[in-house]
Amino acid sequence: MGIYEELQARGLIAQVTDEEEIRELINNGKATFYIGFDPTADSLHVGHFMALCLMKRLQEAGNRPIALIGGGTGYIGDPSGRSDMRSMMTPEQIQHNCDCFKKQMSRFIDFSDGKALMVNNADWLLDLNYIDLLREVGPHFSVNRMLTAECYKQRMEKGLSFLEFNYMIMQSYDFYVLYQKYGCNMQFGGDDQWSNMLGGTELIRRKLGKNACAMTITLLLNSEGKKMGKTQSGAVWLDPNKTSPFEFYQYWRNVADADVLKCIRMLTFLPLEEIDKMDTWEGAQLNTAKEILAYELTKLVHGEEEAAKAQESARALFSQGDAANMPTTTLTEGDLEDGAMDILTMLVKAELVPSKSEARRAVQQGGVSVDGEKITNIHEVFTADAFKAGVVLKKGKKNFRKIVME
Repeated sequence: MGIYEELQARGLIAQVTDEEEIRELINNGKATFYIGFDPTADSLHVGHFMALCLMKRLQEAGNRPIALIGGGTGYIGDPSGRSDMRSMMTPEQIQHNCDCFKKQMSRFIDFSDGKALMVNNADWLLDLNYIDLLREVGPHFSVNRMLTAECYKQRMEKGLSFLEFNYMIMQSYDFYVLYQKYGCNMQFGGDDQWSNMLGGTELIRRKLGKNACAMTITLLLNSEGKKMGKTQSGAVWLDPNKTSPFEFYQYWRNVADADVLKCIRMLTFLPLEEIDKMDTWEGAQLNTAKEILAYELTKLVHGEEEAAKAQESARALFSQGDAANMPTTTLTEGDLEDGAMDILTMLVKAELVPSKSEARRAVQQGGVSVDGEKITNIHEVFTADAFKAGVVLKKGKKNFRKIVME
């Protein structure tokens, strides 16, 4: 089985423009491909996970990845999947985020000896002359056709700024530059990026001739993968200072039964033969599959030692033992009122709920416990002495925090 067939078997490929040519290049290690990452935060999150894993798989098969950091397009913001315009970032914020991305990507991709490249589209986009760009690129884009793109259609009712309207042109120009400068002959992206990606392929072929080797492929469920990055309590980041290895492990340990094997197939590097044997698993076996998924992905992002610690802590937690690596909320004397704290305030402080009204509802519905004992009184209080010893606060079946005093 070639790498292209493996990607298909793992459920990663949604659409392609030139399947036979793409198959030939990828299977023979001749693809130089890029995936773009806009620096909208100072850490990648699990929504980027599928793209990073794909780059790793293709590199291991001999292909050369280009990680394109959107230092230039970050000034505009991609309207895809958005109901409103992104907030504007300063140049300093964008550069800081780009630096953070490179450090995290190096865990997945080998950038040594030209095996992969990391480039920033600010290097060419920020120096563009507007009139020159209009003359060079503008004639190759139909406004009527652009307005039919899904990324624009969904914004037409609420309003689409001219700033965002230019995003497709900028992304297409990226592919054109990468093709000429680095021999990049292929681009990958999420299924929500299809229109933007087609724009780049067509621009190269119109500028350089129909025989120019520019191909496009999209990843199945990558837009869904972006949604993976969000939970009720916020984003799941790859930076351990934002999402601890334990929290990261718990996120994957708690995926739905219906999704666990799909995630194992798409995101882990376990052999397909081994995964296929899991297709018949059900009931308690699915919990074993979730542990496998959580361990493999935590190992990939945080290393084997942290993955082992997270797994040990999770198992200890579910057996009501000590969970040393559990996410912890540290209180100070100033957080207490008359030397104590009520259960509703605890839930909010621990970031297990966004408000006291949500906390009250969780307690009244029987979904809150402290050290294994269910709390039914919304006025229940805990003293400083209890916090000094440390208490385990639990909301529902999946959300835990250890509460301690400074």
